[in-house]
Amino acid sequence: QEQLVESGGRWVPPGGSLRLSCVASKSIFTTFYKGWFRQAPGKEREFVAGISFSHNVKYADAVKGRFTISRDVNKNTVDLQMDSLTPEDTAVYYCAADPRTLSDDQRTDPRKYEYWGRGTHVAVSS
Repeated sequence: QEQLVESGGRWVPPGGSLRLSCVASKSIFTTFYKGWFRQAPGKEREFVAGISFSHNVKYADAVKGRFTISRDVNKNTVDLQMDSLTPEDTAVYYCAADPRTLSDDQRTDPRKYEYWGRGTHVAVSS
């Protein structure tokens, strides 16, 4: 059974940094396209960042230059380093994966992802 488990969410003041981690089962880690999404209260789930098995990365405009997605082959994790955090980054962050070859547009659509973690909450406030 494919699994994704997120960790690392917590409270952080504005301007701070946080690193989220998503542990994936080996089949997901080595072959699937993996993405990070977030959902703030009262808002729809939105794409944050994604990475392919060939290390092709994609970011939402709102996080470009502040967030970095990466893979750790030794730990089977997909990490999201978040810097210069603002209150607008407050949300539940989800790790997602899909085995299909997604187009560039499809990678930002949460409906295209088959597997999801349960989420980890990030709160940015003073």
